Amino acid sequence: MEHSQRGEGRDRNRDRDPADKEFVEKLVKLNRTAKVTKGGRWFSFSALTVIGDRKGNVGYGFGKAKDVSEAIRKSVDKAKRNMVKLPVKNGTIPHEIQGLFKASRVLLKPACSGTGIIAGGPVRAIMEAGGVTDVLSKSIGASSQYNVVKATFNCIAKMMDAKAVAKNRGKSLNELWG
Repeated sequence: MEHSQRGEGRDRNRDRDPADKEFVEKLVKLNRTAKVTKGGRWFSFSALTVIGDRKGNVGYGFGKAKDVSEAIRKSVDKAKRNMVKLPVKNGTIPHEIQGLFKASRVLLKPACSGTGIIAGGPVRAIMEAGGVTDVLSKSIGASSQYNVVKATFNCIAKMMDAKAVAKNRGKSLNELWG
């Protein structure tokens, strides 16, 4: 049996278990650091990863290790432990919100259908992983990718879901929407 293209017919995902396929993994930042000693340079890697199930659950993780694949694996494991619910309504977020972490500020605005994800790297990764299809965003202040991710998750934490608002006011969803 011959294959027309290189790599066809090989099982590339044989070592991954099926549970991993339910999450979308996005590598936001991979950093290499060097420690110079008498014996030479020692390299270490750090990885910032965002994961999501495209159904409103997202998480981020940060991992460090001596090699790249181990750093990414650690960051994905931490991201799975830090999952939060992102309220998605008709492919966008429910309302405008601003999140802050240190000197980074992220502004998220709902957008009408067909707009797409208008966002920079870290915010785009989070929105794509969370299943948001239309959103406007602006990153203000420091552009450190770690802080932008944390500011975006600050936005998500402050976001109000329609069901939660209705419950807090003691009304039904129909009364709220009129």
